[in-house]
Amino acid sequence: MKLTVHDAVRNVTGTKHVLTVGETSALFDCGLVQGPRKESERRNRNLPFAPGGIDCVLLSHAHVDHSGSLPALVKGGFSGRIHCTKATADIAEILLRDTAYIQEHDLKYLNKRRRKRGEPALEPVYTMDDVEATLPLFAPVDYNTRVQVSRDIAVTFREAGHILGSASLEIDAVEAHRRRRIVFTGDLGRDDMPILRDVYRPKSADVLVTESTYGARKHNPADHVAEELAVFVRETAKRRGKIIVPAFAVGRTQRIIYMLHELMTSNRIPSMPIFVDSPLAISATEIFQRHPECYDEEMYDLLRSDDDPFGFSRITYTRTAAESKKLNRRPGPMIIISASGMCEAGRVLHHLKNNVSSRRNAVMIVGYQARHTLGRRLVEGMDKVRIFGEHYPVRARVKAFNEFSAHADSDDLVEFALGMRRVPRRTIIVHGSEQASLALARRLTENGLAGVTVPLDGETIEL
Repeated sequence: MKLTVHDAVRNVTGTKHVLTVGETSALFDCGLVQGPRKESERRNRNLPFAPGGIDCVLLSHAHVDHSGSLPALVKGGFSGRIHCTKATADIAEILLRDTAYIQEHDLKYLNKRRRKRGEPALEPVYTMDDVEATLPLFAPVDYNTRVQVSRDIAVTFREAGHILGSASLEIDAVEAHRRRRIVFTGDLGRDDMPILRDVYRPKSADVLVTESTYGARKHNPADHVAEELAVFVRETAKRRGKIIVPAFAVGRTQRIIYMLHELMTSNRIPSMPIFVDSPLAISATEIFQRHPECYDEEMYDLLRSDDDPFGFSRITYTRTAAESKKLNRRPGPMIIISASGMCEAGRVLHHLKNNVSSRRNAVMIVGYQARHTLGRRLVEGMDKVRIFGEHYPVRARVKAFNEFSAHADSDDLVEFALGMRRVPRRTIIVHGSEQASLALARRLTENGLAGVTVPLDGETIEL
């Protein structure tokens, strides 16, 4: 029984971990690597294992850094089942189609420039046809239902509180009469956040495979963000500026809409146009409405008292490219929410290109930004950034709102591991920068947890 960890190891994107039990190879997630274009292209085109040798996929949630390489897996020869929650299956469908579209669309744009420079055209990592071949392999299940995925492995999906449909996985594995309970966190969320239920705490584990995105940091209390956001919006509105919000289409966009709606309703910020410029985010919000089984009690109460909890009446959704382009000619104040969350692809790049060099505008960062991404460069305060191969001075105000993060912080991660009645004998830390992973390892060890490991990319660990 062994686990081989790939890509999201001392790094935060491209989760792919292979659990081998007896004759079965199960893949925990299959995400796209995001970051420097050449390096991420190389890694996404060359999966670190033979796709045909994988028997099944256990998918924690639909974010592309966890699901975005599934069509490449299928293109390479995988033909097994992809097990996940029902909401994850619905969201993955729109995310994968959108990722294929963005690859084809952005490469079309880049290839025009490459042709002018006499450079060869690039091909997408996968196409829409590969996505359509992937979708029939999804096998959605209910939360808290044990599923026997092979003779050697059974899995139960538990609420992770990260995005709609997200789950931590409880895997019961049997090999040569030895039994192991393996808990894979996927991405853990935070308690007492709007819309979704709180994180499920497992009772026991022999092996814990945990994320560590914020393993070195603690979040400010979530209730502080409302006033901070209100001040930020009011100041930008006085300048008649535009607020560009790069946001993941699933989870983050819906939370921002929810909070802006509350602030406008209570007159804490002025009413102004809000545009969600992402067909994907529109579809994702519709999926939110279809899965009330994921809601917490607070959201159920709000649905009973408010016919418009996501503030749909205040928002204009732009589906077409022509509608999107008009926003760059429209004067402020206004708020534009657009994917992708790390500013690596999609329409948000065009909005940044057109708005980042004006002092009256602002950029609102609402999620973790991986190293070498455009979003990270903006947060780090670079005075010039490269977009579509050209440099633009950064004069707009850039502010990060880490309180919007859907990831557990260091305290949450420690509590998750140590709160079990039978704590793990082995803990494997993944999905975090090297600094964050090592910091979490130190905290867990100092709190008495034995067998804590921060592996290297490609390392195989005997369980």
